[in-house]
Amino acid sequence: MKSAESIDGVLCVDKAPGMTSHDVVGIVRRALDTKKVGHCGTLDPLATGLLLITIGRGTKIQDLIMSEDKEYVGTMKLGETTDSQDSDGEIVETRPVPELAATEIDAAFAKFHGDFYQMPPMVSAIKKDGVPLYKLARQGKTVEREPRFVHVYAHQILALRLPEIDFRVVCSKGFYVRTYAFDIGNELGCGAHLRALRRTKSGRFTVDGAITIDELKTLPREAVVARVMSLPDVSRLRGA
Repeated sequence: MKSAESIDGVLCVDKAPGMTSHDVVGIVRRALDTKKVGHCGTLDPLATGLLLITIGRGTKIQDLIMSEDKEYVGTMKLGETTDSQDSDGEIVETRPVPELAATEIDAAFAKFHGDFYQMPPMVSAIKKDGVPLYKLARQGKTVEREPRFVHVYAHQILALRLPEIDFRVVCSKGFYVRTYAFDIGNELGCGAHLRALRRTKSGRFTVDGAITIDELKTLPREAVVARVMSLPDVSRLRGA
């Protein structure tokens, strides 16, 4: 069995709802009895799915892994806008949802395809003068933010159950899916917020077969170690 010092690599974790990415890092540290653990690409507490955990020397390639494209499936709810742009926030505006044709919804999604600028939400980890925006938002403050250049490679409307829409999106790093839902809701004239989100892919890593939080908490250490992808395997998967 590998010693705590010799574990180097990446662990694909299927994050459960209601926990932060930092919570998952703590669970992995305890499961592997090792301190050098990081994560690639924060998932909000609301979100589930693929969270890539770097261990040991794997933390040195964290930025490389984080730079890769992501795939998500989600649900947006039309007619309600929240202060966080997702269902964890407080509803700040309610508007009637018009009778929308599928072609109108298609057109709204198509407007946010390819290259465009996205305004980061106030409830985010981006820092303004060294202070995370979410801390300022908690104080009721709104500050000027710089729009971010983002890219949507692919999108698909999976189901229409108005006022809810299920969708899939493949996007660049730094993309806010809740802002995507917010912007599409505004384009449709009724507002929207993100009700559910699941990350399914990051680069060539997939959530299929990822270790669950329950498994991290209950499996013996050697079984968790066996699920860690070695750095050579990570390199081959990334095509490096």
